[in-house]
Amino acid sequence: MDLSDKLAVVTGGSGDIGRAICQALAAAGAEVIVTYVGDLERANASAARVREAGRKASVLQLDQRDEASIDAAAAAVAEHGRCDVLVNNAAWNIGIPFRELESLDSSTWDRVQETNLRGPYLLTRALAGLLTAGGGGRVVNIASVGGLYPASSSIAYSCSKAALIHLTHCLAVAMSPEVTVNCVAPGLVEGTRMAARLPDAVSEGARRGALLGQVGNPIDIANATVMLCQADSITGQTVVVDGGNPAAMNFG
Repeated sequence: MDLSDKLAVVTGGSGDIGRAICQALAAAGAEVIVTYVGDLERANASAARVREAGRKASVLQLDQRDEASIDAAAAAVAEHGRCDVLVNNAAWNIGIPFRELESLDSSTWDRVQETNLRGPYLLTRALAGLLTAGGGGRVVNIASVGGLYPASSSIAYSCSKAALIHLTHCLAVAMSPEVTVNCVAPGLVEGTRMAARLPDAVSEGARRGALLGQVGNPIDIANATVMLCQADSITGQTVVVDGGNPAAMNFG
């Protein structure tokens, strides 16, 4: 799909990876709606990067844990008359080592699942009509290598991302042939707020395991996202961006 003049919605566009995705989509010709949950200043900064690339941008508040907020955001997108691309990038994590089962309480579990899994499903469902119209659209879910093997910020996070990857498979079936649904699974991404919450042992393991001597970065994640949006014959797939850790190679 040619992204020129297409409309893309990027959730969590105020974050580090989200901003890179917004910029890459704009460079490919898309207009971008940047969603944010609380940091309007950072969302505006991401929108400014899109405008610097010569494309239109707007910001939209969205709390993925709140179904009413999801419905309101979908209604706001519908006012544009189209939605060609949805990037489910917004997520939440907290650093709880796997062995500390007592520390992972039900409220933390629920917050992670509601943000990282339930929210992307409900938003995709809410925008499905727009994505299907106009010759078809694209959905790209941003997961994690923590959803492919048991190492991440927490058990809850790994489970949410594993489920998001399988949701990608299920939605690829449900939304075919009009919409392709794919996934990008980053590993450690240095310098991001999400990476700062990782237990030290997990971060060190990711660095040691990277065959390329470097872990993933936002630009490569963004470029993989754009590639999946442009591709016409790829659906239900997961692209791993982690510097080449063998632990994820059987799954990519």
